[in-house]
Amino acid sequence: MSNPRINLMIGIISISIFPVLVKWAPVSGVTSAFYRMLLGLLFLLPYVLFRRKFTLPIGTLWLPIVLCGVIFASDIAVWNLSIHYSNATQATLLTNLSPVWVGVGTFLFLPDKPGPRFWLGTLVALIGMIVLIGIETFTTMKLDLGFALAMLSGVLYASYILISKTVLNKIDIVSFMTISMAVSSSYLFVICLIFNQPVSGFDATIWTVFVVQGLVCQLIGWLTINSAMKQMDAKSVSLSLLSQAVVTGIFAWLFIGEKITARMIAGGIVILIGIAITYTGRKKTA
Repeated sequence: MSNPRINLMIGIISISIFPVLVKWAPVSGVTSAFYRMLLGLLFLLPYVLFRRKFTLPIGTLWLPIVLCGVIFASDIAVWNLSIHYSNATQATLLTNLSPVWVGVGTFLFLPDKPGPRFWLGTLVALIGMIVLIGIETFTTMKLDLGFALAMLSGVLYASYILISKTVLNKIDIVSFMTISMAVSSSYLFVICLIFNQPVSGFDATIWTVFVVQGLVCQLIGWLTINSAMKQMDAKSVSLSLLSQAVVTGIFAWLFIGEKITARMIAGGIVILIGIAITYTGRKKTA
């Protein structure tokens, strides 16, 4: 069995380049999300069809799998809308409250209750996120539509993690991703039509970016994250995903020339310390 922590690390690196690619290509974020899901599905289908790796879910699993597809797509759409109505930094901070919602959801609905170490690690990691983004963003937040949408995005992300964790205990990863990505891409296509987002007429560079998003950010990224999710608890996975902000900052520095400040480095270190707290002293995952 593969190492879940290595899989999680590969997944975080793979999905962290997505915001950089969105900035790189002058295309709507919702359009990027649609092609990310669609091309990820198209890359997966040959393996599913020719290797006959698809397992038809039992009747009771269809609803949560479809819900995962809708929730994941809704999270991306809502996050992009929250940026439109507020700003990227506020949206990022509020969305990254998702480990808190995962902890609350786990406490209410799952047998593996979060302990003091998880809450301490979450608190430290969120403090690191505030430092990374800037304390001024935290202190000047407005309770407006953008704030509400960003909070909703965090709840949706947490809901996806909790539901997918439950589903992945009962079905293989490839079958789960095939159905959920088909639902997500169909749903996002409808969103593009409703909000009049472009879905054609792109040049070769943008299509190349779409391919990288589908293959790396979606297929490789979430195959490995879901593989880790299958073996680890949802709380640790959700908290570890906060390190995406750190990795994204490094990619932005390397590829689009964004500056890395001392404040960002300090925030990144605090985030990683918070994540490490949740793992220190834990029993090895089976």
